[in-house]
Amino acid sequence: MMLLTFCDHHLQRLLDHQGALSYLIHLSHTLCGKSDSFQKQEEAAETEKMKWLLLLLLLCHAVPLQGQSTNVSPRPQVVNIGSVFTFKSLIGKVIKVAMQAAVDDVNANPTVLNNTRLNIIMHDTKFNGFMSIMEPLRFMENKTVAIIGPQRPTSARVVSHVATELKIPILSFTATDPTMSPRQFPFFIRTSQNDLFQMAAIADIVHHYGWREVIAIYGDDDYGQNGVAALGDKLAEKRCRISYKAALPPEPTRENITNLLIKVALSESRIIVVHAYFIWGLEVFNVAQYLGMMSSGYVWIATNWLSTIIDTNSPPLPNNIQGVIALRLHTPDSVMKKSFVQRWRNVTNVGLSTYGLYAYDTVWLLAHAIDDYLQRGGNVSFSTSPIVSELRGGNLHLDALKVFDGGNVFLESILKVDRVGLTGRMKFTKDRNLVNPSFDVINVIGTGHRTVGYWSDHLGLSVLPPEELENASSSGQKLHSVVWPGQTTHTPRGWVFSNNGRHLRIGVPNRYRFEEVVSVQSNGIITGFCVDVFVAALSLLPYAVPYELVALGDGHDNPSNSELVRLITAGVFDAGVGDITIITERTKMADFTQPYVESGLVVVAPVRKLGSSAMAFLRPFTPQMWLIAASSFLIVGAVIWCLEHKHNDEFRGPPRRQVITTFWFSFSTLFFSHRETTVSNLGRIVLLIWLFIVLIINSSYTASLTSILTVHQLSSPIKGIETLQTNNDPIGYPQGSFVRDYLVNELRIHESRLVPLWSPEEYEKALRDGPGKGGVAAIVGERAYIELFLSNRCEFGIVGQEFTKTGWGFAFPRNSPLAVDVSTAILQLSENGDLQRIRDKWLLRKACSLQGAEIEVDRLELKSFWGLFVVCGLACFLALAVYIVMMIRKFGRHCPVEAERSIRRRSSPSASIHSFLSFVKEKEEDVKARSSRERQLEDI
Repeated sequence: MMLLTFCDHHLQRLLDHQGALSYLIHLSHTLCGKSDSFQKQEEAAETEKMKWLLLLLLLCHAVPLQGQSTNVSPRPQVVNIGSVFTFKSLIGKVIKVAMQAAVDDVNANPTVLNNTRLNIIMHDTKFNGFMSIMEPLRFMENKTVAIIGPQRPTSARVVSHVATELKIPILSFTATDPTMSPRQFPFFIRTSQNDLFQMAAIADIVHHYGWREVIAIYGDDDYGQNGVAALGDKLAEKRCRISYKAALPPEPTRENITNLLIKVALSESRIIVVHAYFIWGLEVFNVAQYLGMMSSGYVWIATNWLSTIIDTNSPPLPNNIQGVIALRLHTPDSVMKKSFVQRWRNVTNVGLSTYGLYAYDTVWLLAHAIDDYLQRGGNVSFSTSPIVSELRGGNLHLDALKVFDGGNVFLESILKVDRVGLTGRMKFTKDRNLVNPSFDVINVIGTGHRTVGYWSDHLGLSVLPPEELENASSSGQKLHSVVWPGQTTHTPRGWVFSNNGRHLRIGVPNRYRFEEVVSVQSNGIITGFCVDVFVAALSLLPYAVPYELVALGDGHDNPSNSELVRLITAGVFDAGVGDITIITERTKMADFTQPYVESGLVVVAPVRKLGSSAMAFLRPFTPQMWLIAASSFLIVGAVIWCLEHKHNDEFRGPPRRQVITTFWFSFSTLFFSHRETTVSNLGRIVLLIWLFIVLIINSSYTASLTSILTVHQLSSPIKGIETLQTNNDPIGYPQGSFVRDYLVNELRIHESRLVPLWSPEEYEKALRDGPGKGGVAAIVGERAYIELFLSNRCEFGIVGQEFTKTGWGFAFPRNSPLAVDVSTAILQLSENGDLQRIRDKWLLRKACSLQGAEIEVDRLELKSFWGLFVVCGLACFLALAVYIVMMIRKFGRHCPVEAERSIRRRSSPSASIHSFLSFVKEKEEDVKARSSRERQLEDI
């Protein structure tokens, strides 16, 4: 609207209004920003000023301003905000004083609202949920721009639905329900921290101390249910969980609490999170102390409701909350906060909780938002909604509800506020959560409490406040020491065996044979290696474990260990003890301890002893290796002869002598006993390389032959799992073992080839019969069982290498804390030697006469030496190539006449080659002498 229009409007009112002078006086004071108290005192003096004002208005009407326009609307004298809460509640006593103090401070500061007065209207809900819904509706018919409250999320949900329709923002610092999202409630604004962050802090504390399960006690309403659901999500991120959700009525009696805590006491977990209301939260601890649940071994974690009680009430603290950990909304220390705390102590005897600080900051946040809204040309006006108009009539008068015309713009002004208050920085994220969420972790000790650490969304747990930690190097310490219930500083284990009189049911596979591993006697007693290891591990635990061993299977058919693990998951057994191999499929169903036996898969097959023979010296090398080695000797001898023949007299003479010399020289190098010397450089290089190769071949041959002649050798047509994969012979496996699935799924062996075997006797018979008589070519089994089988059966042996690395472990339900403690005990057994002694007692057997024998040693093949032979071949080839080039050059230099003659006569190639070979064959001294004579004849 143009300034001209503004002037014209007021000029018309000046001319038409009967009380023109009074109106001008009022308008003048409004424009000048003066209050009503000045009007009576200066009414006479303002009469003269009105004349000048009238002249100004006339000038505005006559001469419009050029190039200037604005949306300025008259700022209201008063802006109303509402607040609904229970005055006499624990929070209400604090926030009533805090909000009134904030309003006074806002109105006392002319720079905030530019002399527009902020008025807050407070309605008491009197602990009544119905009133907490109806009281906000009363504000919505009385031109209120915003409402602070209600206290409880349940009421806030209902009111927020109405507020969305009427465009009136609802601000609450107590309704911290994490499910109240801005998409569902666009006009609901949470001005304190979301409970989602509080639950994340509790999850970090649980994870920090290594606990896995917690029990959650909460009120069965939106506040409790949604808070505990958020806790479950955050615990799941840490691989922890809520083992028992203990819900109470929204307003529980002592009997309700007692009955619930008795159930909690019978549970295994001793980590108890209390997400309660102020009204009945302390009663939980009263009953817990009565039931003996505030003693050593328990851990109690309370959300920020308990810290609010501690801050609001005067010390000493109740004795029934000793050792409790509680969270408190973190507010950084500042000069502003210290000044406000001092003012607070001078005003009231009620303790100042963090809710009081947030109440104060919420009022200031609204004040800044109102100022921004008015500066943007906003107008505080209300109108009737078409939807509400349809409700006209009736005694409820719902048509009196008004829509805030500037509600959307005002909401934007609220969300863009960025200021530093008593609680820290007040700024909203895109999700409408306050920035930098953080909590204090306090520990109740004696008559007071102390802060043992802090938690922030970005930095986690720390002993330093978040604002200091950002600018300092972390010490690595997460929390200070805590005094737990029972006046102990030793961190509780966090769980016990359920106090319901039931022993743990430990499932044990009842196998047909191999009694050394697990054996179920006729009188029901279960013994064996696995049982002894389990009992020894339990004896090292710092607590007693009541258990009973229950056999699985009838003793005739070997039960499947995978079925045992499945029954643990189903709750039939509490744990599994036996030869349970830790494989991927089973780890998806249960938790396993540290392996107490390493037992990979091996292949056992019939073997025969290899005796000594007259041709045993040929066994170290394969025939191919012998052929290549012999050929290399001859080739190297021939190359040396070529390189030495022209210069060395020892390689000259009659053809027969030269052949004998060449053979002798080449094979004598095997023993480094060659007498012939090499005079040419090329010959020496080739000989040096060849002697190095001979040294390696000779050493390998000696080592292999020594092993063959001194160690018993066993031979088998099956060389390992690779042989079984390439042929079609039947393969045996232990019935009930995972071996079958491994061979079919991993090694792709057709299941028609697999033959299940039950006992060692069946193993022996199947291997003796072989594939031709309905038996098997080999058996694939776990090394621990195969070693027992071979202890007195020398005609069989392990062939090839162990082709899997697995182990046996004890199985427990997922997230069972007992699995971790038993794993630690197994490591202790291994370190102190008890595990080996138990193994020797049950699994160590006297070996048969061939137990120390080895499967036939692999013969040395060409593939192990081909690199050496390639080097030797290249050396020989290069040496000959260089020698031929040198000979050609010497032939042209020492025999130019023959060369010229060959060219002139155009002799045949064969003649030229013959002439060249004659030159090469001729001794070097003879060539030089003949060349000298020819040069002398030419000179004559």
